[in-house]
Amino acid sequence: MKNDGSQEGKSPSLLIDERIEELDDWRGEMLGRLRALVREADPEVVEEWKWNVPVWSHDGLICTGETYKTAVKMTFPRGATLEDPSGLFNSSLHGNTRRAIDFHEGEKVDDEALKALVRAAVSLNKRKARG
Repeated sequence: MKNDGSQEGKSPSLLIDERIEELDDWRGEMLGRLRALVREADPEVVEEWKWNVPVWSHDGLICTGETYKTAVKMTFPRGATLEDPSGLFNSSLHGNTRRAIDFHEGEKVDDEALKALVRAAVSLNKRKARG
């Protein structure tokens, strides 16, 4: 993201809007779509801006939305403990904790499977919060 010092005081949602807009190719479209799916899956989601990337939380971190030259990556910090019956996780598969999904140009997103994964992450966070 271009850093002209104007980030200070901006809401995380506005910073995410700006990231999507500045990525004027398929990555911006993909990040916007993934954001919409997270919001559909959990209408109470909180948008944050950490580590210079979009972060979605609800009773703890759900996932991040990182953009790279050839991929948009959604990282679920507790992904290794989530059921993934649709096999969406395709990155960071060997760690004990996190899992990620790399989306590449032209790939189809399984909307329902992704929303189910987000809901599972929220459910896990709620269980841990009650703890």
